[in-house]
Parts: sequence; structure tokens; C-alpha cells
Amino acid sequence: MAYSSKRSNRLLHSMLSRRRASAALAGVVLGAALLPAGMARAEDKPEYVNKALLEKNPIIEDIVLGSKDAPITMVEYASATCPHCAAFHVNEWPVIRKEYVDTGKMKFIFREFPLDQVALAAFMLTRCAAKGDAQKYEAVLDMVMKTQRDWAKNPKEGLMKIMRLAGLPDEQFDKCLKDEALARKIMNSARSGSKAFGIQSTPTFFINGRKVVGRLDIASFRKIIDEELKRAAQTPQKTAQ
Repeated sequence: MAYSSKRSNRLLHSMLSRRRASAALAGVVLGAALLPAGMARAEDKPEYVNKALLEKNPIIEDIVLGSKDAPITMVEYASATCPHCAAFHVNEWPVIRKEYVDTGKMKFIFREFPLDQVALAAFMLTRCAAKGDAQKYEAVLDMVMKTQRDWAKNPKEGLMKIMRLAGLPDEQFDKCLKDEALARKIMNSARSGSKAFGIQSTPTFFINGRKVVGRLDIASFRKIIDEELKRAAQTPQKTAQ
């Protein structure tokens, strides 16, 4: 079937037009005023959530990188249109991956938390391109985050270009955007995270259950991760609070 750019534009335009009065999914779908969190600082008195509950996501398959036997787990909730989420993936994430995930010290779980319809579309398309492969998902997400400023100017054309590079056929682009079940799963997962763990902004991280709101510099991330590694070694069966 011949590819129609106008047809795909209408599909994406339709997604972007839904609930236009809300201007974001956060207020309507998640029921909270959610915003990009920006840069953050390490808290003097850390807040913890239940780690075992955190690592269970029955709604949609998680994107998991690293060893399942790693002593600690880092969970990130992010939006594809959040500038500070993009900055984390460009700057801090490669260092964290190299020093902690690739060395077997930490498992990483990425969870979609779209703040608007554009972010939802980007995540749907990334999942469709990855086809359940976490490594492929990471590679496509890397392109999405690194070029966020460029494709955000024209999401329709920008996302098409990224997905073509990722190997997603044009006809699958159309089909993916029509997948209401996938959209529902992503949003229900985000809603569940908001309700269970009090997520109010992106990015929000949980390092072995320790809540970190906003992007930190790499030194602060190292400090927290190292503290949690030490804590896990001292009390391996009681890392969740």
C-alpha cells in the first residue's frame, strides 16, 4: 500500500487534538497537575517507597536493562517531551549505564509517563519500533531524547523521520498510532505510578525505592547510588521501606 504522508499527519494530528481543552494528559488522564521537574538536589532525609511493589508493573511490559541479579534497582518515570528528561538521557544516563548498569551493580527500569499527547505518540511509536526488545527501545529512545528540540518543532514529521531510521515501516507507523490498547496501557501504567508512588513531575527516579524528584548532576546521582549499594549490602533483605 502506498504511503500517505497526509494520512499519517491526520492520525498524529488526531492524537494531538484529543482533550485539547486540557492542554496536557496530566490533568485529565492522571488527575494531577504534572510538570517537568527540572534540576533537583539530593534530599537530606530521603523518602522511600515499597521497592517490591515498585518493581511490579502488571499493566505493561517494563523496559529493563541490566542484570536481574543486580543488588539495586533504579526506576525512572519520564516524558518524551520533558526537557529535563531529555537532558538526563543525554548527559547523566550514559555515565550511570557505564558505571553501574553495565558493571552489574544496578538494574534500570524505564517507565513512560507522558505529559501530553505528543509524548504518548512518541512512546507508542518507540514501543512499536522496538518490538519488545529493551536494547532496541533504549536505542530509539536515545534518538528521541537527543533530538527532542528538533522534532518537537514539528512532531508529525520529526517522529516519522526518527521511526524510519529505527526501521519502522511507514504503514506500521500508521497502525501504531491507531493502537488504542497500547495507548491505554501506557496511560494506565502512568496513572498507577502517580497513585501508588506520588509522582507529580518528570523525571522522577526511585533508586532502590529511594525517591528522587527531578534531574540531579552526576555527582549527586553517584552519591545516592553508592549509598544505596552500601545499604543493600548491609541489609540485603530489607532495602524497601
